[in-house]
Amino acid sequence: MFKILITARVFGRYSREPFQILERGNCQIVPNPWPGKKLKEAEMLSLVGNVDGIICGEDELTERVIAAAPQLKVISKFGVGVDKIDVAAATRRKIAVCNTPGANSESVADMTFCLLLGAARRIALADRQVRQGLWEPIVGLELWKKTLGIIGLGKIGKAVARRAKGFEMRILAYDTCPDIDFIQKEGIELVTLKELLSRADFISLHLPATPETKGLIGAEELALIKPGAILVNTARGDIIDEAALYTALKEGKLSGAGLDVFAEEPPNPSSSLFELPQVVVSPHSGAHTVEAIDRMGVMAAQNLVKVLKGEPPLAIVNPEVLGG
Repeated sequence: MFKILITARVFGRYSREPFQILERGNCQIVPNPWPGKKLKEAEMLSLVGNVDGIICGEDELTERVIAAAPQLKVISKFGVGVDKIDVAAATRRKIAVCNTPGANSESVADMTFCLLLGAARRIALADRQVRQGLWEPIVGLELWKKTLGIIGLGKIGKAVARRAKGFEMRILAYDTCPDIDFIQKEGIELVTLKELLSRADFISLHLPATPETKGLIGAEELALIKPGAILVNTARGDIIDEAALYTALKEGKLSGAGLDVFAEEPPNPSSSLFELPQVVVSPHSGAHTVEAIDRMGVMAAQNLVKVLKGEPPLAIVNPEVLGG
């Protein structure tokens, strides 16, 4: 029987199916004494000694953690981003690193539009003022027939583009590996990053966390943004230089921002960004819908069981480890 550690906080919360997949795959779940918590390296080190597989969320799977798990055969990410996993260390050990691309795309795209509309109409500020007894209409901006710039046209970026069509938005996109068929079919204009920043009324980020994307939107890029634009980030927090973003918002260069992710999570409650009424924030919950949680759980369980059975998983980050 395979021993499995589950650290993904909401795995199987709304459906038994992910657990049933593990049971049918001859898996025994190892107790996790910290359910509901993102685990740090030290905590992971205390749990991985005899496990064959891990289903993780945003937990720290460092080189030390991987080295401390001599039986480990597969790391199955409950989600897409693998920036908390030392993929290189896993690959050297021939450990498969799997993820669940597409399982949460629609939910994150919904959240993107929630933040776009929330920032445009200043919903959070309106809510606070009404609760405080202040009845004063707040003037916002329309999305209708405006220009949306999508930075990163992968599965989530594409889902955002499809939603933008309902608002008759003109869509600009920047992507280093563009899907030309999709771009042509949807009437999207492929542009450089600088051109997108200077032309878009609304900008939405949909990029993975990599050395190349870290700090991609800094002071220089923010200076290029069309005055009065709104910036939304549902990708990874360190893509944006938060200090530079604060300055751009404080000086009125941007009308607002919608942030579901931060460079440090959870962010410091005294963050200067929280002082600004034109900023709408949420706690990295773009993928957290009942439907997406079910899909990610099923896919994460399937990936893990397939690898343990010697079968190709549904999605793998390091395919070079298979068959060797």
